[in-house]
Amino acid sequence: MNRFTSPSRRHWLATALLAMAGVAQAQAPAPASGGEPPLRLIVPFTPGTGIDLIARTVGPKLAERLKRPVVVDNRVGASGNIGTEAVVRAAPDGNTLLVSVNTLVMNRSLYPQAGFDPVRDLTPVGLTSWGQLILVAHPKSGFATAADLVAAAKKAPGRLNYASPGVGTPHHLSMELFKSTAGVFLTHIPYRGTGPAVADMLGGQVDAMFLPIHVALPQVRAGKLVALGIGSDKRHPLLPDVPTLAEAKAGNVNVDMWYGIFAPKGMPAAQVSALNREINDILAGEDVKKAFSGQGMDPSTGTPEAFGRLVAQDADRWAKLIKAQNIKAE
Repeated sequence: MNRFTSPSRRHWLATALLAMAGVAQAQAPAPASGGEPPLRLIVPFTPGTGIDLIARTVGPKLAERLKRPVVVDNRVGASGNIGTEAVVRAAPDGNTLLVSVNTLVMNRSLYPQAGFDPVRDLTPVGLTSWGQLILVAHPKSGFATAADLVAAAKKAPGRLNYASPGVGTPHHLSMELFKSTAGVFLTHIPYRGTGPAVADMLGGQVDAMFLPIHVALPQVRAGKLVALGIGSDKRHPLLPDVPTLAEAKAGNVNVDMWYGIFAPKGMPAAQVSALNREINDILAGEDVKKAFSGQGMDPSTGTPEAFGRLVAQDADRWAKLIKAQNIKAE
């Protein structure tokens, strides 16, 4: 089992306060000309991420439909908890929404001291897309498939290692699910962000990791990384020759990432439904599909109720893994 040092409540609060101070100027957008404040799409991670792309693609189109300004507000810090809490604490008046990924439900079990429950204290508005993670290795490893990695790990438990952008990220928990399913042990090396982790992967300092398709694709095509398998139920058109992990005989592991939009708890159902309809229409546009596909994401829509069931089921799924593997936040 993996054991990591658990943060104290004081440390988490200090991190939160520092991060909030850094974005204080973005917390009070000026009212629109008609007196109505802009609709804020809060993104709990840095610009350039898949979540940020969703917000910046959907935002302008939502502004056109709603006839009001829409601004993207990146509230980074505490593994996404800063931005999430900003929406949890916001008034349910339709002026603040959260654009997030399944990290949201992972954090529920990793940060019980956060002071809020991201599943209970948010209102699902709608699913926006799915993203896939692929398992990669360095060419010098000699691994051609995920089955090769599993065989090597079984021969020498703990000798192989894997990278992630940090404890509790989808990259990390996906590998923990892979390990649990395959019955192997690889040593976790957490980094502070995707960039440093990928740099060491390319340098051959680590043996394997899960990466989003859009991050791994250029390196795979250049021969700098080897794609061992995709953590999904089906192959992806951007990498049609890469088998699923099940096809690679490395376990039936589905680690697809969902992306979606949430509102503060208590938003009127009629308002939620209206937003859901507008967002679904936006996602049906060919230009949106093109923008998403370039990042390895597939647009997807549904009702608020269906999205809520997905979120709750995924929260239970990852909670079981986090407990079984004794994973602790840093």
